Amino acid sequence: MTQRNVAAPADMHRRDLLCSCCSGALLSLLPSLARAAYDMPARFERPDIATDEGGLWAMMDREEEKLRHSRFLLGDAELQRYVSDIACRLAGNHCPDMRVYLVRTPFFNASMAPNGMMQVWSGLLLRASNEAQLAAVLAHEVGHYLKRHSLERMRDARSKSALAQFVGMALGVAGAGGVGSIAQLGVLAGMFAFSRENEREADAIGLDLMYQAGYDPMEASRVWAQLIDEKDGESSGGTVLFATHPASTERRDTLAQAAGKLGQEHEGATHADRYRTAIAPVRLAMLQDELRRRVPDSSLRLFDRLMTTQSRDGQLLYARAEALKARNDAGDAEQAMAALDEAESRPDTPPEAQRLRGQLLRTRGDHDGARLAFNRYLELKPTAPDAPMIRSYVSAQ
Repeated sequence: MTQRNVAAPADMHRRDLLCSCCSGALLSLLPSLARAAYDMPARFERPDIATDEGGLWAMMDREEEKLRHSRFLLGDAELQRYVSDIACRLAGNHCPDMRVYLVRTPFFNASMAPNGMMQVWSGLLLRASNEAQLAAVLAHEVGHYLKRHSLERMRDARSKSALAQFVGMALGVAGAGGVGSIAQLGVLAGMFAFSRENEREADAIGLDLMYQAGYDPMEASRVWAQLIDEKDGESSGGTVLFATHPASTERRDTLAQAAGKLGQEHEGATHADRYRTAIAPVRLAMLQDELRRRVPDSSLRLFDRLMTTQSRDGQLLYARAEALKARNDAGDAEQAMAALDEAESRPDTPPEAQRLRGQLLRTRGDHDGARLAFNRYLELKPTAPDAPMIRSYVSAQ
């Protein structure tokens, strides 16, 4: 698989939705998924530029070139290789035709264009509990690619004279750069959602591909169960792509039933430790991006789950404290301070935890304690962007 140095985007959102390969296009599935080892088709030949398909490929090539130079790509080469290798194992003989891009945006999604361009959003990397769950989503996207579903949807959009309008609106929204504007893209994505049959086929193929690759197929169902739990109770502002493509309990149950029918040829692996090691260099940045969504209830459910399925480490305790401070319900400040106290002895606790402690103590009126915490933050991160402001406060006390 071609390796690329990848990272995350606002200009990226349009490409994902443009291809309508959104793994969150959650239309109801048919009652069951058939079990049969998927027979990989031959590698696709690049179509002649003069043909309908060739024109669509060329359009996606142009979009991919923009993506390749986007400032929103995750710049971790090791993580890029790791995710690319997973996709490659799933794609089999189609591996040489795929390019994986890791996009820094805090929403759960992945997509694949007909020319072999795959996007994986950082919100997915944060939410996956293990490698098997990531593989489940990637395998689903490979299933769309192998059945050429995205090509069908793009042809349909163009035949309705909607594609140009969609691209233009997506470009305008992406240029705004704000997380809130992504909601508009979510609405547009609904226009280009896959059919039930497309989703059923991609799920069936994806489940088989991850099973053949040695992963526990039950993790595919758990992905959707986690997303349903995270979104539970949200009235607005949550995981935007769920607004038009809500996570389906039917999909969760159908995948679980299908996984149970696969037999016991192997126990199936999750590779949880390997996954945590792979995302470790960018995990704090992903947690901070999640906090910037400003949906503390949803974020708290996510952080609590990660502390259960991964570890109760300093980064997650800090993130939980930040979400509690943002929610600011009765008792949240006390819970936030308790999380920071617990994080104090963790070696991976970020310097920002001291800044948050100072803010909480300042709100309490404990200016001496706040000054000590702020000074500790400045010692740990003297070149922080907000260091001048913190120094100004400290010197004024």
